[in-house]
Amino acid sequence: MYKQFIITIFSTISLSSFAQPNGSGNGVGQKDLQLNAITTALPFMSITPDSRAGAMGEAGTALDGTSSSIYWNTSSLIFAKERTEIGLSYVPWLRQLTNDIHLSYLSGYHQISDRHVFGGAIRYFSLGEITYTTEDAQVIREDKPSEFELTGAYGFRLSERLAIGLNGKFAYSDLTGGITQGGIISKPAIAGASDLSLTYYNEDARYGKKNGAYTFAVTLNNIGNKVSYSEVNTRDFIPMNLKIGNALKIELDNYNSLTWSTDFQRLLVPTPPIIVNNEIKAGRTSDVGVIAGLMQSFYDAPGTPVKDESGNIVTNPDGTYQIQKNSRLKEELAEINIATGFEYWYNNLLAIRTGLFYESKAKGGRQFMNLGFGLKYNNLNVDMSYLLAIGNRNSPLANTLRFTFRIVLGNKKGE
Repeated sequence: MYKQFIITIFSTISLSSFAQPNGSGNGVGQKDLQLNAITTALPFMSITPDSRAGAMGEAGTALDGTSSSIYWNTSSLIFAKERTEIGLSYVPWLRQLTNDIHLSYLSGYHQISDRHVFGGAIRYFSLGEITYTTEDAQVIREDKPSEFELTGAYGFRLSERLAIGLNGKFAYSDLTGGITQGGIISKPAIAGASDLSLTYYNEDARYGKKNGAYTFAVTLNNIGNKVSYSEVNTRDFIPMNLKIGNALKIELDNYNSLTWSTDFQRLLVPTPPIIVNNEIKAGRTSDVGVIAGLMQSFYDAPGTPVKDESGNIVTNPDGTYQIQKNSRLKEELAEINIATGFEYWYNNLLAIRTGLFYESKAKGGRQFMNLGFGLKYNNLNVDMSYLLAIGNRNSPLANTLRFTFRIVLGNKKGE
């Protein structure tokens, strides 16, 4: 098991280094990459709902199965300690900006046998009260736009240590209430999507003289159709993403255990090209289909243009921009977000958690630290997390709280 431990540490350090270029060697570094954040429709589908992973830097892909795993990794539910569980999470969202936006998440699962598990979830996102106005600031009406998502989940055991999972989703986003502006009639955005997940779980791992467990997981999330809020607008991608997670759990003694979880996450959505006067100067068009966009997302970063001594961008004979050496590769690597966190349990009653989340400043700059705790009493679990923004106290994500309540309705046979 030392081998798995070393591989996990090595991959964490290596990918962290690649995703955060330091400017050494040829080409550009992190500070030189241009701001080129990737945006999607229906971003509420990728908001972390639960407090456990939320307190561990949002590194939840390889954590052991709970009712919240329907969001993270359905295949992990095959190895869940409890047979049946229901959870409810509540997240007051963007409290730095307003006090009436919130996310609610209800989820649950049931293991019908050692090989099959079924589950479902409901996600509801309220954007609070919004006043619609005309271009000359005349009030049209008040509205409370909202979005929701329904998920059905199924997990299947392939072998003693390997399982797969599949989610089917329906998402509905009504942000305008059918308002007409400039002769354009708006409409709700509707999406159908799927999640695919794979988990390897070894509960007989050993770290030196200590017993423990090791989990490796891969998920593809929100693979679905593009959406639009009107008949004339361009259709946008939903937040399709790839997550790769590792989790190492060490039983320190009969009363204490420690889990370290690390995720590498990236959007599977095309990177915006550099466009001047409706002409692409670097990168690739984002007006492609879902599968083409998913594949293109791995190699379409436009990179950083070369500038002359006067600060003017240098162009090629065909009118496109010259791009700095290695900047395309480093921009692709900068799209990898890194999440890592720790969880300490005492006597299976009290949990203390902390974690870090890193996103390149060129891709949005979400960088924060999380703290949280968990309490377990009989069949009731209560979790809470708190988010501390790093480097930007005015971040709209600062001071985010998450609350989760989980209740076990059925234990495994013999427990």
